[in-house]
Amino acid sequence: MKISVELTLSPLQDDFEAPIIEFIKKLRNSGLTVLENPLSTQVFGDYDKVMELLNSEIKESFKNLDHVVLTMKVVKSDRSDYEPHF
Repeated sequence: MKISVELTLSPLQDDFEAPIIEFIKKLRNSGLTVLENPLSTQVFGDYDKVMELLNSEIKESFKNLDHVVLTMKVVKSDRSDYEPHF
């Protein structure tokens, strides 16, 4: 089963950029389809592979940060090729 996941990692600290960049780089190195925009990062692929990656990388980020919020949306389908039709 294919899924699409939208993530927003928000470290609650002054130096917030470095942990976000590190998190995104790890997602990029996964071999899954990863798209980014200024507000969020999207990961697309097989459910088990995406969730395994997210489980380990979210846990690692939470271990390394004292205060952090992660917002996640999951859609059951691969929306990586979505183009507006209007």
